[in-house]
Amino acid sequence: MAQILIAEDDYVAQLTVSKMVSKLGHVPFVSPNGRHAYEALKAANTFHLLITDIMMPEMDGQQLIKTLRGDSQFMDLPIIIMSAVVGVKDISNLLELGATFFLAKPMQEQELAHYIARCLE
Repeated sequence: MAQILIAEDDYVAQLTVSKMVSKLGHVPFVSPNGRHAYEALKAANTFHLLITDIMMPEMDGQQLIKTLRGDSQFMDLPIIIMSAVVGVKDISNLLELGATFFLAKPMQEQELAHYIARCLE
């Protein structure tokens, strides 16, 4: 059982991803934006994985990835990006910044399960 942080500002997406994570036997924690997610990670470095949206208030997913990858304690934290509004070049840039995987919204439960399993290996 892993502790998974979900950075997502949309309430419906928060519920959907949380339910998927719980169904897989993991413990979801929800942050409403990137800044809150970063603060949660700094306060309790017990998360095994971050699933984050790109477009969020205060600190977007791209800035969150940059911040985490610049912090030595989070360099190896797996990060799954989820978004509905990015192109191929954007996805490539996010992976270059340090995202582990990209999932298009709306996410498919089997695909999320596959990526979570790969991140937690």
